Amino acid sequence: MEGSSLSGAAIIDLHTHGIAGLDTRIADPSAMLKVAEYHGRAGVAAILLSIYPGPMEAMRAQMSAVKEAMERQGQFSDSGGNRPRQEGPASILGVHLEGPFLNPTRRGALDASSFLEPREETLLRLIEGFEPVIRTITIAPELPGAERLIREIVKRGMAVNMGHSDATYAEAEAGFRAGARGITHLFNAMRPFHHREPGIAGFALINRDVYVEIVGDLRHLSMETVEIILRLKEPERILLVSDSVRETGLPPCPEEREEGEALLGGSMTLRDAAQGLIQRGFDKEIIVRAITVNPREYLAGAGM
Repeated sequence: MEGSSLSGAAIIDLHTHGIAGLDTRIADPSAMLKVAEYHGRAGVAAILLSIYPGPMEAMRAQMSAVKEAMERQGQFSDSGGNRPRQEGPASILGVHLEGPFLNPTRRGALDASSFLEPREETLLRLIEGFEPVIRTITIAPELPGAERLIREIVKRGMAVNMGHSDATYAEAEAGFRAGARGITHLFNAMRPFHHREPGIAGFALINRDVYVEIVGDLRHLSMETVEIILRLKEPERILLVSDSVRETGLPPCPEEREEGEALLGGSMTLRDAAQGLIQRGFDKEIIVRAITVNPREYLAGAGM
């Protein structure tokens, strides 16, 4: 997007599964580097690669591919690694595990057969050898054992988001007190707001300290819902993300990529989504902060 108002912005996408026919399920370091290359071409400086819930060994193989891709990029070196690049391929900053400790009643488009109960021994089998690359894990806080697991994850230096969740307001608040720092794609795949039970979405809007992800393609959220979030939420706690999937940038048109009422992931790159929101009149300063400063500060708080 040459000459756009976002020229020069070091954009960080904290939630992308893939792009241009590739995603993390391929479990190939070369494919992960191609994902980074395509994101770089789309104006994104750095990414967290999101892993879908699946069989344990499949998730570990995918993390191994991301780790090797990071090594090839020099992300574990003392010179230039682990920070956004200004040009070229996007820097791969690590992994976001979107599961497997999620609520099947709020699965969205994910495969609920791979969801697991929040147990420490399961967590340790999943993350063994990959703690240096895991930045964020999404958990449903209402599941039995979730609070204990959140504390364990935070103790190990990884951030926790709450999502794919049927949590009440009180259960979301308990997850936050246990150490969760963010909400994965606010309003999507979670208990809806109700005037007598505001739920996890209501908690996300009221709590001043919790970060909230917004998928900015205006398909996951309406214009009016985005406006509500931007009016109510502290600007420094908003994270605009793409939630992009392998179909992003490819036909068929985005409206065809749905499963019942569930959207099958984001339909736009983060830069395009941000630019579209700005063009529709949303506050440019808030949007730019949500794709640059806020993601960096979120990761810094998780020990990046």
